[in-house]
Amino acid sequence: MNPEPFLQLDRVIHEKGRLAIMSMLAASPELSFTELRDALAMTDGNLTTHIRALQEAGYVAVAKSFQNRRPLTTCSLTAAGRKAFTGYINLLERIVQQNRPK
Repeated sequence: MNPEPFLQLDRVIHEKGRLAIMSMLAASPELSFTELRDALAMTDGNLTTHIRALQEAGYVAVAKSFQNRRPLTTCSLTAAGRKAFTGYINLLERIVQQNRPK
């Protein structure tokens, strides 16, 4: 087995919570903080920490606005985030293929 692909995995995305966030955002143009929190059963603080890490990596954009006079925070993948997530998924597929019995 070649360990090289494992060493190439993006550590920002690879963490379970961030991978879940990236997966959800890849399937939708944008999601609200509440939608992400409820779907992933995360606490506000945990989700905030993960979103901040993804935002600092340039993978997620966060927009704050108001809806019916209530604050609304939405998240979406940036172009760099979409590219990184696609690369991550492709690398996982290569790892799986490499380790399938022949």
